[in-house]
Amino acid sequence: MGSQGNSDSKISADTLRIADYEFTSRLILGTGGIPSIDQLRSVISESKTQLVTVALRRVSLDQPDSLYNTIVNSSVRILPNTAGCYTSTEAVHTAELAREAFETDLIKLEVIGDDKTLLPDCLELLRAAEVLIAKGFVVLPYTTDDPVIAQRLESLGCGAIMPLGSPIGTGLGIRNPHNIEMIVESASIPVILDAGIGTPSDAARAMELGCSAVLCASAITKCPDPILMASAMHHAVLSGRMAYLSGRIPKRYWAQASSSTEAMVDF
Repeated sequence: MGSQGNSDSKISADTLRIADYEFTSRLILGTGGIPSIDQLRSVISESKTQLVTVALRRVSLDQPDSLYNTIVNSSVRILPNTAGCYTSTEAVHTAELAREAFETDLIKLEVIGDDKTLLPDCLELLRAAEVLIAKGFVVLPYTTDDPVIAQRLESLGCGAIMPLGSPIGTGLGIRNPHNIEMIVESASIPVILDAGIGTPSDAARAMELGCSAVLCASAITKCPDPILMASAMHHAVLSGRMAYLSGRIPKRYWAQASSSTEAMVDF
């Protein structure tokens, strides 16, 4: 009981901080592809998320049973994004509209390079981030897994860095874990793995690599049972974070017995 109590208290005190915002959950939910509003309510509940992304063009503010009102009534914070933007000018304009509509300075910044890969246009991303930060936004940029770009975004003053694990919606998991580790090691702001999560093991892996949080959308919203998967992702993120805080054993080239043969103890 004592050991369990210690682990519970350690996790409950382990909060995610983005600028002036604090969260106890490290799973961020994307809403794209959710089959219904009823399922969204259940997914939010089962995922234990406290931060939900929405695209401005998908949201109606005046319908009682809308995506926006469902999120607000679930007592979670909205993270608007600039999905569908291809230039810095377009992204800045969308972010300003989102701030006015949702009354939040949080923005997930997306500036896409092309329709086929949906990979970020890093030049436009850097331009947009610089402008939005100057306008008082807390910018969370969706970026490539390039450690140099991540450092540039942090130096501009972003609130977090959101490198992809693999392209949006592919479910391929983390294709370059070494780069994610390098980004985490050099960052002094939260690193949130964004895009490519396919299974709970992908989410756990991201947390084990040292990511501060995981954003998950398609893996939950487009699977056959979104509600069950939302719960699975919650537990995976929690498990991965606990593993990271515990510290892994060193990797070795040769085998090493777990029990010493020199000092055997009878229990």
